[in-house]
Amino acid sequence: MKNKSKSILLLMSVFVLLILLISMIVYISVSRYLEKDFNHLLELRAKSIANWNIDQGKKIEPDNASDKLFHEQDFYFSTNQNMQVIADSIHVDVRFLEEAAQKKIAYYSKGGIKYIAILHQSQQNKQSYIIVAGAENYLEGNLNIFLFQLLIYTFVIALLLALCFSFVLSKYLFSPIVKITERAKQISSENLHLRLPTKIVNDEVNELANTFNQMLNRIETAFEIQNNFVSNASHELRTPLTTIIGEADLALTKERTVEEYQETIRVILEAAENLDSKTRALLSLAQTGFNGTAQKEDVLRIDQLVWDTKEIVEKLDKRHSITVNVSLLPENPKKLKVKGNYQLLQLALSNIITNASKYSNYQEVTVSIGASDKSVYLLINDSGIGIPTQELKFIYDPFFRASNTTSYEGFGIGLPLTKNIIDLHKGEILVKSAENQGTIVQINLPICTKE
Repeated sequence: MKNKSKSILLLMSVFVLLILLISMIVYISVSRYLEKDFNHLLELRAKSIANWNIDQGKKIEPDNASDKLFHEQDFYFSTNQNMQVIADSIHVDVRFLEEAAQKKIAYYSKGGIKYIAILHQSQQNKQSYIIVAGAENYLEGNLNIFLFQLLIYTFVIALLLALCFSFVLSKYLFSPIVKITERAKQISSENLHLRLPTKIVNDEVNELANTFNQMLNRIETAFEIQNNFVSNASHELRTPLTTIIGEADLALTKERTVEEYQETIRVILEAAENLDSKTRALLSLAQTGFNGTAQKEDVLRIDQLVWDTKEIVEKLDKRHSITVNVSLLPENPKKLKVKGNYQLLQLALSNIITNASKYSNYQEVTVSIGASDKSVYLLINDSGIGIPTQELKFIYDPFFRASNTTSYEGFGIGLPLTKNIIDLHKGEILVKSAENQGTIVQINLPICTKE
């Protein structure tokens, strides 16, 4: 059963139960009111009979008296008389008369006739009498029948109206979901530009559609990045492969000297090493594209990470000159603690420092360490060739290299790799650069508040 049918059934059930409850309350309330009112009339009749026949010494009113009730029966007798004989003579239960004698008032019903019996003390002879008045509650019976029929008709009409209302309401509520479902069925990898319809009204369905559209934006971007990545990777890998194949074919065309074969092997080796470097870089980039749940994370101090990275980078190439600026260090050393994978963070930081040193022709690179209330940050500052302003938006694309870096070695993978690592650690990386003036890279990482 679809949710639309379930909602109609649920609404109908609620309406039916509500209407039945209201009908029962109305019917019972009216019935009790009519019964109470009729009992009050019987009591008035009994008191009137007592006053007329006993206190004033007159006979019972004639049958056509204007205030007599429908099929009224009136009796009175002294409490000194035999109760059982009296009960048999007027066809009532003797316990009814005994209750009246004890409690001064009692009620009894038999054969559609309702009776009331009251105990009356005569003012003339000081004797006690039981006054019995009985009548058929014609009004209550007819009104109850009429009310029952009216409630049945009302219930049927209300049920039909509830069915129509439930159908219209369900259609109105599920209309946006139906539209979203129809549009979602149209979206595939070939038309990721399509989006779900949204409204200005900020309700739950619209929020769901907006969330889904945001997911589509991310998927579309991921597809574009993947396509660009595959295209660029194919191009980058094809170049060394072409060199290897070309040199091998050329060497096989004819007999050559040992020196020529050695030169060919050297070229092939360089191309193979180039291919190996690119493959390793691509592998590292792909590995950091996961969500990081499988990566080991520890609490580490960012200042220690900087000092360790400085030592490693300078050992790998003596031309690097790295200065650590500690003037911005916080007074509280706990603000320097972050949670993450030490090797990945060291790889990211070494990429930034190495690039800063390489593209500034191995001039001094300054790494400053600081912290705010919620994050610890690193500032890597160089005075190198910088990045053209119009190209800054492409620096995180795999294999992208700025137009002024053609004379420098590199594959264009270091910065995308670094960004992936920082993203894995819920941080951010910011780059400010001006051509021929230098570059400032800022890395922000959330402070670890737990030990």
